[in-house]
Amino acid sequence: MDSAANRMPVRYREVAVSTVDFPLTTAALRGHFEGREAYRRTGYVVVHGPDREVALLEVEKSSVEELFAPITRVTVLAGPDEAVFVHAADVDLGVPGQVCRAALTRAPDARCVIIQGLYEHVSFILDPAPLRVRVAEVAPPHPPKLLDQARRVLELAEDLPPIALEPEIFDLVDLAAGRPAERYLFPCRGSGIAPAGKEVFYLDERPPRHDWVLVGCERSRQIHRHFYGDEPPSVEMCPRELVKAGFAATSDTPILTKCCDLEEGVIRDGAMTVVPWGATLSEVHAGLRRLVSAQRGPRHQLAGGSLAGNE
Repeated sequence: MDSAANRMPVRYREVAVSTVDFPLTTAALRGHFEGREAYRRTGYVVVHGPDREVALLEVEKSSVEELFAPITRVTVLAGPDEAVFVHAADVDLGVPGQVCRAALTRAPDARCVIIQGLYEHVSFILDPAPLRVRVAEVAPPHPPKLLDQARRVLELAEDLPPIALEPEIFDLVDLAAGRPAERYLFPCRGSGIAPAGKEVFYLDERPPRHDWVLVGCERSRQIHRHFYGDEPPSVEMCPRELVKAGFAATSDTPILTKCCDLEEGVIRDGAMTVVPWGATLSEVHAGLRRLVSAQRGPRHQLAGGSLAGNE
């Protein structure tokens, strides 16, 4: 991800809003705002002009300690030819993922999208470009659990950059069909896996031994050996191992996946970040943080400082 992408204020209270009655040219904006007082937390000014024009300025002040100080420098980050103002009352401006998604959905061709969002607060994003993350998971159940957890995390995560999730879902019924059999043994009934026309058993119920094909992972094979004392024919279902075996599409996009050999915490495995099979939301959050840490530049690129912002 380009380190210049997804520029946003750390807090939306750094963004002030002003309305003027002249065309929003660089010279006119500098002439109007330089020398005016601004609140010490204000670092940016959204300027509304005539004919629904809008521009975004970055401002520097003579002091960030005084409550108000004169503006000493004005930089036009986006003029009216690049900036779009949208009202999106459902968008939490403190969550970068929500801001970026709203920008790409509501103004896909704009370089700068200024959003009036939840609680009528105002913020912006410059050059929206979410980091792409593949989520390697198995299904059923639907929705796949890890994908659903990652989506839920991103709806609330204020400390993660914008991320676009790309599902890489392995269908367990399709995997089983790759090794035809009359009977299949799956790890548990909870996922609801039941290939049509086949006799199905579930390992966690410890059924009597049959002539079956185990659709499972190394932990399932270990449990099978413990229960029955033998190694059955099997089909691999661990998404971590399926990625390693080349079942996933070739891509340089980083991968979030899970593995039941990992019982807690988060680890890196090549291009993959791995969480436990029964990962908590906090572990999925930690996995995403670790995954993006090497991929991203600074989340925000700010001049010092912070007219009064919307608080």
